[in-house]
Amino acid sequence: MYFTGFADEASSDIREQVRATRELGWKYIEARNIDGCNIHDLPEDKFEEVCAVLAEGGVSINCFGSAVANWAKRPDSEEDFQKSVEELKRAIPRMQKLGTKMIRGMSFVILEDQQPDSPELEKEIFRKVQYLVDMCDAAGIAYLHENCRNYGGLSYKHTLKLLDNIKSPSFKLIFDTGNPVFSADYAYSEPRPYQCAWEFYRNVREFIAYIHIKDAVMEFDSEKGKNVTRYTFAGEGCGDVRAILKDAFKHGYNGGISIEPHIGGVVFHEQNNNLPEADVRFRNYVEYGRRMEKLVADVRS
Repeated sequence: MYFTGFADEASSDIREQVRATRELGWKYIEARNIDGCNIHDLPEDKFEEVCAVLAEGGVSINCFGSAVANWAKRPDSEEDFQKSVEELKRAIPRMQKLGTKMIRGMSFVILEDQQPDSPELEKEIFRKVQYLVDMCDAAGIAYLHENCRNYGGLSYKHTLKLLDNIKSPSFKLIFDTGNPVFSADYAYSEPRPYQCAWEFYRNVREFIAYIHIKDAVMEFDSEKGKNVTRYTFAGEGCGDVRAILKDAFKHGYNGGISIEPHIGGVVFHEQNNNLPEADVRFRNYVEYGRRMEKLVADVRS
C-alpha cells in the first residue's frame, strides 16, 4: 500500500506539488492539472520541464488523472469521442516516458434528457469505452474507470454492466469514496436517493484496483433552496471511508490510496485569515494527507 494524491489541490505549480508530496514523505503524485492544464494537454516544452522537476525531487507519477471520456463529454457526440482519443494519444507516450502504468478514465456523461439504459445509448458507450481501453492495452497501460459523473457512476449496477461489456482483463475500477455522497442513485426510479458509498463499494469490491479518498456531507442551503455538497476531512463525512478502507485491507487491498481533498480553505482560513490563498491550499493538502495516514493506521491496527 502507498499514498499519493491529486497534488494540484496543493498548488497549480509542479514545484509546489512536489514540495507538498515530499513534505508528506510520499513518493507519488496522481497527475492532473499543472498550471491549469491537464498533463496530457501540456505543451511539449512544459511537459519536459515537469519531467525534470519530478526527477530532481525524486517524485514519480503513479497515475494520470485524465479527462478521457469524462463528465464534459457526451456519449452520442463523435466530436467528444475524438477529443478523448486524441487526449489518450497524447497521454500514452508521456506515461511511457514517466513509467506510469495507470490512467483514470470515465464512461461519458449522461445528461438529464437522455435515457441511460437505452440499448442504443449503451451500445455507443460500450463501443467507445472499449476502443479507449484497447488503445491502453496495446500500450501496456491500465484504463481504470472512476465512479464519477458518468454512465458507470450512475449506480453500482451500471458499473457492473460496464464491466460485463468491456472485454479486457486490465479494465478495472478506481473507487472514489466521496462521489456517491452527492450522486443520485440510478438503481432507483424518481425521486432517486443519493447513493450509499458502502453499498456501491461492497458490490464492486472485487474489481477495484485503486482507491480515491474524498469525503463529504449534503446540507440544505436555505438561500439556494437546495442541497449542496460540503467536503470534509476523510472519515468525517458520509463517504463510509473508515468502513471501506477497513474492509479493503481485510480483503488484501495493497494498492494506492490517493487523496482528493476538495476542502478549500476550511482549516487555515479559520485559523488565520491573513494567510495567502496559495499557502492555505498547500497547508490544507498536507494536513489532509497527514490525517489520512493516521486514519489508515487506525483502521489497520
